[in-house]
Amino acid sequence: MKRALISVSDKHGVIEFAEELVSLGFAIISTGGTAQLLRTAGISVTEVQEITSFPEMMDGRVKTLHPKVHGGILMRRDNSEDINLAKEQGIEPIDLVCINLYPFAATISRMHTLDEAIENIDIGGPAMVRSAAKNHAFVAVVTSPAQYAEVIRDLREKSEVSHSLRRRLAVEALLHTAHYDSTISMYFWQAFGLEGFPQELGLPMTRTSGLRYGENPHQAAAFYREPVLAGGLSQAKQLQGKELSFCNINDANAALELVKEFSRPAAVAIKHTNPCGVALGETIYDAFTKAHAADPVSIFGGIIALNREVDAATGEALAEIFLEVVIAPQFSAEALVALGKKKNLRLLAVDMSPREVRLPQWDLKKVDGGYLLQTPDVTGSRKNWRVVTTALPTDGQIDDMEFGWTVVKHVKSNAIVIVKDGVTLGVGMGQTNRIDPTLQAMQRAGCKLKGAVLASDAFFPMSDVLEKCAEVGIVAIIQPGGSMRDSDSLAVAEQAGIAMVYTGERHFRH
Repeated sequence: MKRALISVSDKHGVIEFAEELVSLGFAIISTGGTAQLLRTAGISVTEVQEITSFPEMMDGRVKTLHPKVHGGILMRRDNSEDINLAKEQGIEPIDLVCINLYPFAATISRMHTLDEAIENIDIGGPAMVRSAAKNHAFVAVVTSPAQYAEVIRDLREKSEVSHSLRRRLAVEALLHTAHYDSTISMYFWQAFGLEGFPQELGLPMTRTSGLRYGENPHQAAAFYREPVLAGGLSQAKQLQGKELSFCNINDANAALELVKEFSRPAAVAIKHTNPCGVALGETIYDAFTKAHAADPVSIFGGIIALNREVDAATGEALAEIFLEVVIAPQFSAEALVALGKKKNLRLLAVDMSPREVRLPQWDLKKVDGGYLLQTPDVTGSRKNWRVVTTALPTDGQIDDMEFGWTVVKHVKSNAIVIVKDGVTLGVGMGQTNRIDPTLQAMQRAGCKLKGAVLASDAFFPMSDVLEKCAEVGIVAIIQPGGSMRDSDSLAVAEQAGIAMVYTGERHFRH
């Protein structure tokens, strides 16, 4: 008689799976709570300790770590030495292993203590999974309820789990344990306050969905989420609209990351991950109408992120233009009615509230043969700013400097943002020198430049930007400073009466 070892934390469907196995001639071995559940369902179960003649001990920390378990899984059925040794030691083969692991990610996703996290590190489970995966030539390893049906189907149709399915199950099992271990290691890296970057790294991610294609139709793509996080784009609730595309998600992330920077009601419009209209307002409707007016051409077919509930008036205004995605914490019933007229418009409700970080939050970029990791680009404190001109910025100009400095951080370099009264007038991005994005931003701002504030993501290598600012009536500038020719730009600012602030930090974005 074939034997299946079943020990699961996720008990969804396990009774039915075990019943099917029994009907196909399997004897069931199990442990602890799984054994009790199966017995209650009327399934005959042999407990592991009956096989090992060794009791569970240390509060269940040790129960399956025994040669009669691992020998039964690892023995090669075509190796006479393995077979003879197994007979000598009274080890019987185990043909199917159904294991899923202690819920470590679920534990650390809720309020918990360090001891609770430690006790939810599975030891025996991963060991059995890896043993079964190693010996997949003879053993089927099942790590998810989603696999039950195809395993039973193979057994019914072929009287065994096919070689091709055993191979795939083995790969999925090893990915499962790798994900589990990387979640644990990254959690403790964060919990223990370790600094820098680890010498070896595994990043846990779970696929949430396949995507129709990538940035272009000929590219395949998928969307993965980190474990543990509550809220965020990967756990957004889609209320209506077509399936999200790769570009939708990428742009939505850019919009979300920027709108979360603001405490006041704010609206962000994004095209190709670049802001094209950003505004603060007294209400979310006020913020949106200002952001739309900032660049009504570029916003067409764009992504909108709002940091307040979408009310009826805002919903009506959003419905008047063609958009791909609207992101907000919530949508009122009236707004949903208005936006429901746009059947293809994707509405995402996203939790934007601050959350406890339980895994390291590194930025990751793929390069040829490796990855670049960096810490997030966090804006420093305003108290580190330094006014370097005789002209002092007014309170209103300082507010606009802070607003512009926040926005320019999210624009592709080289980046220039021109703002006034909490609204972007013009955004210049992605140029290979600094004067071109300046001219681009000024062209988009049109006749509104007089009295505006300019923000630059990096220093001015020459005085040409300042000369142009003086010509059009820019009254204040915020930039990192640090150029060998800062004095040239400073001299122009002094002559024109422009207030200028150095932040001492750069915000390149590539």
